[in-house]
This record gives sequence, C-alpha cells and structure tokens, in this order.
Amino acid sequence: MSPHLYHLRRLMTLGCLAAALVLSAAAAAPQVIKTQHHDLRIVEIATGLEHPWSLAFLPDGSMLVTERPGRLRIVRDGRLEPQAVAGLPPIVARGQGGLLDVALHPRFAENGLVYLSYVGPGPGGMGTEVARGRLVANRLEDVQVIFRLEPKTDATRHFGSRLVFDRAGYLFITLGDRGEMERAQRSGDHAGSVIRLHDDGRVPADNPFVGRQGWKPEKYTLGNRNMQGAALHPQTGELWTHEHGPQGGDEVNVIRAGVNYGWPVITYGVNYVTGTKIGEGTHKEGMAQPLHTWVPSIAPSGMAFYTGDKFPRWRGDLFVGALKDQMLVRLSLDGEKVVSEERLLKNTLGRIRDVRQGPDGYLYLLTDEDDGVLVRLEPADGGQDKK
Repeated sequence: MSPHLYHLRRLMTLGCLAAALVLSAAAAAPQVIKTQHHDLRIVEIATGLEHPWSLAFLPDGSMLVTERPGRLRIVRDGRLEPQAVAGLPPIVARGQGGLLDVALHPRFAENGLVYLSYVGPGPGGMGTEVARGRLVANRLEDVQVIFRLEPKTDATRHFGSRLVFDRAGYLFITLGDRGEMERAQRSGDHAGSVIRLHDDGRVPADNPFVGRQGWKPEKYTLGNRNMQGAALHPQTGELWTHEHGPQGGDEVNVIRAGVNYGWPVITYGVNYVTGTKIGEGTHKEGMAQPLHTWVPSIAPSGMAFYTGDKFPRWRGDLFVGALKDQMLVRLSLDGEKVVSEERLLKNTLGRIRDVRQGPDGYLYLLTDEDDGVLVRLEPADGGQDKK
C-alpha cells in the first residue's frame, strides 16, 4: 500500500471514530423538550422497576417506590437498592391490583410511620386495604391494618387507592367501584367512594354519614368510579381527585363531605364497545358536576399541584399523568375553573402512573411498564420564563 493511501485510510478511520463519538455524546445528552412556558430535560433516576405505582420522599432525600407485584423499594443516593423493604402485609397481585400507594405520616420524622394501600385477601375475595408500619432500616415493623374495604369480591379492577393526609391530619383513601358500577351508589358499601379516617383508622365523629342507619361511617362521598389521582389544593387545603370514566368521561372533582358525584347515574362517558348511554345522562339534581372532563378518555393516574420555584410559570398548575395517551397533562387554573390544558411528553416515556413534586421543586414521574422508570423533570432553560 502506498504511503498516500495509508494516510488517507487512517484519516477516514479517525474521522469515522470522531463522528461516532459525537453521535454517542449527542445520544447521551438529555433531550430538550419544548413546552409553552418552560423547556425541560428528562433525567433518569432509576430503571428496572416492575409496574411502579407510587412514590414518597423521605426526609433524608431517599425515595420509597411501590411496585404493583408487591414490593416496596428504596431509591437512595440516586440508586435503586437491590433488596425490597421487608415486613409488608399479605398482598394479592391480580389484574389491576397489588401494592399501590405509599404515603408518609405528617409527623414521619417523629414516628417513622409509612402507610400503604394494597389489595388484600379476605372473605368473598379481595379488596383495597390500608396498613401502616414503622420504617426501620429496610423493614416495616409493628404493621397494623387500619382499613379494609367491605364487601370484598373476586373482581380484579377499579381499586382506586390513593392516600392523602390533609392539614388537620385526617387520612383520605380513594376507592374504585370494583368494576361493579351500582356499588358506587350503595350506602352500605365502601366501593366507589372517598374514605376519611383518623391516622390510626378510627372514624371521625364528624364524617357525614356517621350515625345514619345502613351507611358505612367511613364514607365521605359516594358516586365515584375509580379515583387514581388525589392531592390537596395548596391554597384551600381541599382534596381534589380525578377518576377514570368509562369510554370518555374522565373527571376532576373537588371532594366535599357527603357529596354524591353521580356515577353511574350521571356521566360524560358511554359504554365500551357499544357506545350506548350509561344512566340518566350528564346532569341530575343532587349530584355534583365535575370541575373538568376528558372526552375521549386519557386514562388519568397520579396528580400533583405545582408549588415549587424551578418552574415559576407553572406555579399553581395541576399536573395529571395519563396512561392511555402516555403523556403528562398540565391544567392551568383560575380558582376551581380550568382555563387551559397543555399536553406534554406524549409517547415520550410510556404510561405515566404517578406524578409528584419533590422537596427540591422538581417534578418526578413513574411509568407503569414491565421495566418502569423513575425520572425527574428539570428546566433546560434555567427556570426562566419563556416570553
């Protein structure tokens, strides 16, 4: 080979290597996502999660993540601990059921109490339960079941299961209708309602149905289909939820004592497959109208109000994960009115199961996949307002 040809080939090889390095660096660099108000970067925190469902932030900066098959995991120093937390109660992982939400007691720093919602076995089949235990190292101790849905059945869907403590320390539990729609209107049935309890499971004396014959005293509402998002409004302190409609008719509601939210008597959705009407229409006296609806359905799950300083133009907005359309929805609010909607990250991450604001002011998302991920959304624009 001539010296000239040798040097030419060497230059070509070096050029190809340089190009490959540039492409590799570009692939490794976080993608910038354009939105109306802020440009974002998606930062991967943990992978290899099996259908993660919920997230809670510990005071030391670690995170608790639930996996629907029945494992509670710890993410510490940006790394998923290999061993799951021990000491969990018996869990049934079937259909949409398994280990679901996780929440910390408002005084967790003092008492170490962690609350879990999950599907537990019992007479008649299975149903949503809530247990609490003290987190000691990598184990839950002194575990107590403080709530069991009654009656239990063999149905494998619509468990609801979000847990939220309000400012007075009451625990709210959202429940689905278990796929048996008529249960949401039954007074003696927990299904299709919001439950309100003291932190130890006792029933508050001022619950709306306490002392009424035939009513479950734990019930705070009725007429809800399947609530998989719940959060306290940062100004009013009221509980907001969203729920899955059938074919269309997903709802956002403000939860108030004793209110009937209508399902299945009124709904903006229709029957699957046939598209026929459900119930009596969209309105009925004595039944609440939703604050916002989605038709067609987005299959909402997870919900958080943004109050941080990383994304200043999002402050006060409501964020909702979506399973069906694999996206994050931002709702801009004026009091209890939705004034605009922006759809973010569509088909970028997968099915978004949970949305949380971290103590650092970033947004965190979980994807409901066989190989689910925990990601953090950070401003690519330095948190500056886009003009």
